This record gives sequence, structure tokens and C-alpha cells, in this order.
Amino acid sequence: MTVTDRIALDPLGTDIPGEIERLRSIGPIVPVELPGSIPAWAPTGYDTLKELILDPRVSKDPRLHWKLWPEIDEHPSWGWILVWVGVINMLNTYGVDHARLRKLVAPSFTQRRTEAMRPRVEAITAELLDTLAEAGADGEPVDVRALLGYPLPMRMICELFGVPDELTADTGRMIAAIMDTSDPTPAHAQSVQRQIGTVLPALIAHRTEHPGDDLTTELIRVRDEDGDRLDDEELLYTLLLVIGAGFETTVNLICNAVVALLRQPEQLAAVRSGKVGWDAVVEETLRVHPSIASLPLRYAVEDITVDGVTIPAGDAIITTYAAAGLDPAHYGPDAAVFDAARGADDHMAFGIGVHRCVGAPLARVEALTALPAFFDRFPDVRLAVDADELRQVPSFIAFGWQEVPVRLRP
Repeated sequence: MTVTDRIALDPLGTDIPGEIERLRSIGPIVPVELPGSIPAWAPTGYDTLKELILDPRVSKDPRLHWKLWPEIDEHPSWGWILVWVGVINMLNTYGVDHARLRKLVAPSFTQRRTEAMRPRVEAITAELLDTLAEAGADGEPVDVRALLGYPLPMRMICELFGVPDELTADTGRMIAAIMDTSDPTPAHAQSVQRQIGTVLPALIAHRTEHPGDDLTTELIRVRDEDGDRLDDEELLYTLLLVIGAGFETTVNLICNAVVALLRQPEQLAAVRSGKVGWDAVVEETLRVHPSIASLPLRYAVEDITVDGVTIPAGDAIITTYAAAGLDPAHYGPDAAVFDAARGADDHMAFGIGVHRCVGAPLARVEALTALPAFFDRFPDVRLAVDADELRQVPSFIAFGWQEVPVRLRP
């Protein structure tokens, strides 16, 4: 296969596991097209992806290392990817710039600080379960995503960053629009940029006028006291990254785990009996159904040959977490099967190396609070639709469900 035979990825992410299997049948690294016909390379196996992530010759900075960066304005259909690769934050920097930006945020997500948030996570979870119970009291279907999976991480991240109530809904809509890769038109890209340019400046202005004990206030203070460490653009896009990653991925983690357990009642019975721990459920969910399936983009700093395939210098690479988690060469022939007793906690769903997700401890605390509380409160819960009727969110990046309808009791 040559690079002229690139495989176009489904922008709707309709069948991510099936797409991964087809790509893996072609080879260890496959030339693909992202929405809008953006060329890239897709690793299809665990070891291949891990090798590339940890290779110092692979960069996250498009301005320095993506050979097509100078042409991006010539391709209107590429506009959607600018919010992923064209903004300056720790996701899209390399070397000392990445280390500088990460050092500003990472202390707020240490294990110790995350544990201090646990009582608040528990209180919000209890409140949401009451709402869920009331909504489903008549036996009609209720949406676990809308009433638990979404509001828990949203409220936690908004409290952590001091997002005022009047901006909460707009913040959610902004992140959903960013994750939606189904429409690579200039109009969609412009809509996303308008939302970013409205919501985040409003948050910064609010916290500048009303400083509080929150991360936005801390970052504003860093900018104002030492502009060499954080400028205006970096402040805005650091907020975008951490707020977005801090709730969207946890929404998918909670809902993916709920669906996995309801699809396999024997697994749920093993967990509820104590034979399998809830921590194992979370890790297996992250392996089989990672919240982020593929993340754009990384770039070859020089020609890189892996598994007999050479990625030319300046070419883009997508970080294929779902492909790694489903790799039978690493996890065995039943890699696609959810098995919480598997003990495969070496997944890369939160990343590895210098770009490992700083919010992973908080995501785990939220999931490990919500999941046992939900199934304890509603021991007879069942999916309200056939499993194959669940709809994937319209994205090749996010890996989750649009709704999770359940009946709380027979």
C-alpha cells in the first residue's frame, strides 16, 4: 500500500473497533485521511504506538515540525483541526515550552489534591442519584449520561476552575462542538472558534474581577505576575485544554463502564459480589473503550522507521489509543472482549510519557465514586434499548455514547 492509497477515517466514528480491525489487517502503520482529507499515519498496534509516543523524534508542535502547517490556510476543510493543533497549550508544545506549561497545571491535579476533592465528588454523586431515582420512578427510561455521567464531571471541573453558573451550559456546548468531527466545513470551524472566543474570555474576565480559590484565578495570577511564564494566548488555550479534557473524557469513562457492565451481567455480578474490584472495571473500560479513541496530531521530526514502515520527516501521526487497547498481539485473541478480571492495567488511555494526562487521578476518583454508588442504588438496572441501538458520539476522536437509556427497575 502506498501513501496515495490513504484510508479515509469515518468522521462519525460509527464503528471504531471495526475500523481499527480493518486498518490492522493492512499493516502496523497505515496512511490515513482525517476529516477534510488531512493526511496522517495511524499506528494499529500497542507496541508500535508506544514506541512512537516515547520516541524523542516525535513532536507535538506543528509550527516546528509539521511540513503542511504553512499550507493550512489554503485548505478551508482543515479548519476544524486548528483547535486541536493550532492553539498554544501543553498539548501542542515540545521540549522546554511543554515542560513550562505543564508545570503550571500539574500541581492542581496531584493525587493528594485530588483526594481532597473526594467528599465533594461523593456529595454531587448522591445528589445526582436522587435526581435519577426521581426521574425513573415511574419505570420509564432515563438517560444515565444526561443525569449522572455528564453533570458529575462537569460540575467538578467547573468548581475547580471557578466557572460561574451562567457559563456552564455554554462551556459544555463549546466542548461538544470541538469533539464533533462530523462536519469539517469552514462554517463549523468558525462556529467553534466563535464559542471559544466568547466563553473563555468571559471566564477570564469574571475571575479577574472576582478572584477565588480556583485554578483559573491561579493561572491569571501567574500571567499577571510573570508574563514570561504564561501569556494571554497560553492562558486562554490552557483553560480550553484542561477544562475540556477534565470533563469530556470522564463522561465517556463513566458511561462506557455502565454500558459494558449492563451488556455483560455476569461481569456485573462478579463485581458486585466482590470477586472483581471496581478499580479493575475502570482500567478494563479504559483499555477496551478509551474515552479518546484517536488524538491528533504528532509529527516526525526526522524520518522514522518502525515495524518496517518509514514515516517521512514532517508527516503527521495520530495517537491511536483505541487501536492499542484492542491489539490482540498484546492482549490476546480476546482483546476485544471486556473482562474486568483480565488485570490489563498497562493500557495507554491516559497517555504515557511527558504528555500523560494530568487529570487522570481526578477522572479515576469520579468514576470510582459514581459507578459503585449507581449500581448499589439501582441493583436491577437494565439497558432500555438493545445494545446495538446505542449511538456513538459523532467523532473519530471521542469514544462514547450519545445517550445511555436505562430502566432503573423491572
